[in-house]
Amino acid sequence: MKVVVLGAGVVGVAAAWFLRAAGHDVEVLERQPAAGLETSFANGGQISVSHAEPWANPGAIRKILKWLGRDDAPLLFRLRADPQQWLWGLKFLLECRPARNRANVVQLVRLGLYSRATLQALRRETGLQYDQLERGILHLYTEPRDFEAAARTAELMRGLGVDRVPKSVEQCVAIEPALASARQHLAGGTYAASDESGDAHAFTRALAALCATRGVRFAYGSTVRSLIAWGDHVEGVEVGDTLVRGDAYVVALGSYSAPLLRPLGIPLAIYPAKGYSVTLPVSEPSAAWTVSLSDEAHKLVFSRLGNRLRIAGTAELTGYDTTVNEVRCRAILQRTLELFPRAGDASKAEFWAGLRPATPGNVPCVGRTRLRNLFLDTGHGTLGWTHACGSGRALADIVSNRQPEVEFDFT
Repeated sequence: MKVVVLGAGVVGVAAAWFLRAAGHDVEVLERQPAAGLETSFANGGQISVSHAEPWANPGAIRKILKWLGRDDAPLLFRLRADPQQWLWGLKFLLECRPARNRANVVQLVRLGLYSRATLQALRRETGLQYDQLERGILHLYTEPRDFEAAARTAELMRGLGVDRVPKSVEQCVAIEPALASARQHLAGGTYAASDESGDAHAFTRALAALCATRGVRFAYGSTVRSLIAWGDHVEGVEVGDTLVRGDAYVVALGSYSAPLLRPLGIPLAIYPAKGYSVTLPVSEPSAAWTVSLSDEAHKLVFSRLGNRLRIAGTAELTGYDTTVNEVRCRAILQRTLELFPRAGDASKAEFWAGLRPATPGNVPCVGRTRLRNLFLDTGHGTLGWTHACGSGRALADIVSNRQPEVEFDFT
């Protein structure tokens, strides 16, 4: 069966790999000149099963109100005359309820565990290298109240199979000695030893090259204009003046999935959450971290990618604008220098912004649609790198009419 995949980010390329492994003829359409050049390009680098608590949680409303009016706020709503943004925001508030939050955590943990195991198996099979480190993720807290809440969340996650355990400040410094200079800022942490980190762009590019050697065709520079549907199925994908046909179609276009599908009567609660990253060269190796870190108060993640330091995070709901807001990047850089003053060369900082395809509850949209040959692999939000391989493998099972090992409830 010929399957046309729309999008060559980490999610689309992983889907292409597993679809080809399932025996399908696969073609990937991508508007950029190569794979992984948009949201996958400079993300935080974490394979973070332990980061399964959605933005929408019972404490989120209090924090959002505290952050109102701050241009450097970790989560910033820039209200627009956009009905989709307002609808998404209302659904986000509903997902903050304790019962919905717990259900979302359970789904995210199950997918995360499955996806991490799938990535590890793929790495063993292919030998792919992408500056990966298997040193865990240490979540840091600056307020005692937040640390206490995190300890309760960690207990829930341990019940679901995630090895996330509370750590004192001294234990955090023992795990990552570079934190010694930041000891006074910390109230405690939680540590997930099985989590990983790595360069999502390098992985995507390498996996795309490997896909090509196995017969996957990549049509770069191909901007998808629309899906042409007739009755209960898709007839083809309109790319310029050409109609690309297949037997099945997979939408993996991230934030651009929702507007593409809306004319077909397929509503997706996906809205772009612009995230930022700063990349620095290591200047003093002994002062730079090697364990991946999450600064929960500032919604930042820190990863070591070879001789580079990647700091990423925050979310700005401002539509499809990809302009880099230097104020937000400078705030990320300032926080980094506050915690690790000698780790990286700030004079060579590289700023970047990308659109994360966020659902209100963080659970991605993976599976069938009302059109019998149209499938989804999108809406992964901040966890696209974490969930890409598991989503791709499950999606390949669904397209092949097999029961996937994980289930998705994105209604």
